[in-house]
Amino acid sequence: MNLGILRLSSFLLICLFITNLNASIKDLDFDLIKKGDNSKDNTLLIVGGIQGDEPGGFMAASLIVTHYKIKKGSVWVIPNLNFYSIIKRNRGPFGDMNRKFAKISKNDPDYSKIERIKSYILKDNVKLVVNLHDGSGFFRKKTVNGIYASYRWGQSSIIDQKKIDVKKYGHLEEISSNVCKHVNENLIRKRDKYHIKNTHTKMGDKEMEKSLTYFAINHGKPAFGNEASKNLPLHERTYYHLLAIEKYMDTMGIKYERNFDLNPKTLKDVIDNDIYISFYNNKIKLPLGEIRNSIGYFPVKKDGKIDFTPSNPLMVIIKNTNSYSIHYGNRRLAKLFPDYFDMENELKIVHLKVDGIEKKVKIGTIVNVKNDFLVKKEKGIRVNIIGYVNNSHENESGLKVSKKQIIRRFSIDKSSNLYRVEFYKGNKFAGMIIVNFDNNNPIRDHNLSVTNNEKLSSTNI
Repeated sequence: MNLGILRLSSFLLICLFITNLNASIKDLDFDLIKKGDNSKDNTLLIVGGIQGDEPGGFMAASLIVTHYKIKKGSVWVIPNLNFYSIIKRNRGPFGDMNRKFAKISKNDPDYSKIERIKSYILKDNVKLVVNLHDGSGFFRKKTVNGIYASYRWGQSSIIDQKKIDVKKYGHLEEISSNVCKHVNENLIRKRDKYHIKNTHTKMGDKEMEKSLTYFAINHGKPAFGNEASKNLPLHERTYYHLLAIEKYMDTMGIKYERNFDLNPKTLKDVIDNDIYISFYNNKIKLPLGEIRNSIGYFPVKKDGKIDFTPSNPLMVIIKNTNSYSIHYGNRRLAKLFPDYFDMENELKIVHLKVDGIEKKVKIGTIVNVKNDFLVKKEKGIRVNIIGYVNNSHENESGLKVSKKQIIRRFSIDKSSNLYRVEFYKGNKFAGMIIVNFDNNNPIRDHNLSVTNNEKLSSTNI
């Protein structure tokens, strides 16, 4: 899977690895990802993660980054506006960020982020803004009960007023109505129906006057909130957000292509399993779908720095006292307990015999194995198959190995199908491949390297 992550406002074609182990997770900044033709005067700005306890919104935004190709037009995505809040799994460690757009003190920890997002909203080429939220219950114009009520926010398209006087997309109510219609033609169940919720902010709603969307429309930018219900599971919330986003893109004439079928079942698989992370310029690549809660003796540079490339902008690695945690949105996926090494950078290819067939394999590759594999001997290279019981050979190259010969608890996944094969040159770590013994679920190897039209960023704190 290839990404285009544009950190800050630059779109230099560089792979940037930032390592700052002395920083605090409070300093996590948000990403701006530019997709499509940024020269066009018709950019859609999508914002997710303004509140860290609303994962449907920031997950949908991240999937626009990772799984959509913009074929015509321009889309800017901020999937993790309040990244610290996302990691902390709460609404806002320093207060509700969506109530800081009318006035904010320079002493507020969110000040620089608020000023930065304001600057993007005010860019001349940004013509429409969508802020993604997960709201409580199910909005209904007339209250039915405590779940289906006029004071609820879930399953609604939010506008502050009917229209604003601008050349493009000023008829807010009309656009919102079309979004609701599109979503309602693709409901999972009838009770999930979308409605327009007009907050009539300028009529005296003091709380909404402080919001991102009201700031936007008061500066001539059509803006909408999209609320999926917190009563729904994550993949269903994400499904409704993506339906709404696609209608906004249609409204703006933005042409797109996604690499999955938009239905709840497929989307759940994409969210849970189509996630990877690589380390040290692809020396190591870990599939994260079923990764164990902890992995021991994980190779790390002697200086403690972990350079990594994520498959999703919601991923970050946080250094703990004696381990490193991989976070994906508001989920901690795994802890890595380090084994420190100097790194060797010359080994690029290894030779294997997989089920009797000889293969040349790149370091960092995931190799599907049906019955057995053998790593061919190479001069000066030592092989260590983690969990393989072998008392007679320090170097485990040249040995035919099957799954039953490897201790299950040394797998990196909970189903005990994925195992590490590590390579060393002298005392230096040279790289790793993963062998996959799950014949029912062969893994397609994902390329996380930079191409001509993308930039990958990674940060570890």
